[in-house]
Amino acid sequence: MMIVGLTGSIGMGKSETAKMFREKGVPVFDADATVHALQAEGGRAILAIEEAFPGVVESGRLNRGKLGDIVFADPDAKKRLEAIIHPMVAEERIRFFDLAASRNVPFVVLDVPLLFETGGNTACDKVVVVSAPADVQKKRVLARSGMTAEKFDHIVARQTPDADKRAGADYIIETDRGLDHARVAVSRIVNELTEQAS
Repeated sequence: MMIVGLTGSIGMGKSETAKMFREKGVPVFDADATVHALQAEGGRAILAIEEAFPGVVESGRLNRGKLGDIVFADPDAKKRLEAIIHPMVAEERIRFFDLAASRNVPFVVLDVPLLFETGGNTACDKVVVVSAPADVQKKRVLARSGMTAEKFDHIVARQTPDADKRAGADYIIETDRGLDHARVAVSRIVNELTEQAS
């Protein structure tokens, strides 16, 4: 079973592209969704987060804004949070792999925003990068609720530059050309990878 990494900087259209892989019947492990589930009410990470960051869990629910403000301002706090979350995400990913392998699928997609930043690309057989021009990216992100130019700049500064991601990609999907163009690209990739894996 091949492992295909799917990544792209903020606002590049990765989530929409992941949906297209799912529509083609490809199992997709969504790292962000896994983190959200771990941090949701009753999630496995809630107690450990409350212990590490007293006051961020209110009536069993994580106050994401409060936690975000803490880790946004303090690199050590960010590391403490990652030390809680990353091992749990790894366990969920192993469960996902085991299930996919039992179904004899030719390949799976790992939807990971910080694939290059964490070195996760080295564990993938192929890497798909979603990309768009910088002005399109910025416009998309600033249209999000609660996003500011300062937050956007801070996030982009922590991400591997788009040009470097493109250079490390086996496949690039240009998401500024419309959904139909992206769907055609996804179909081509699925067909090629299915052939390679067989």
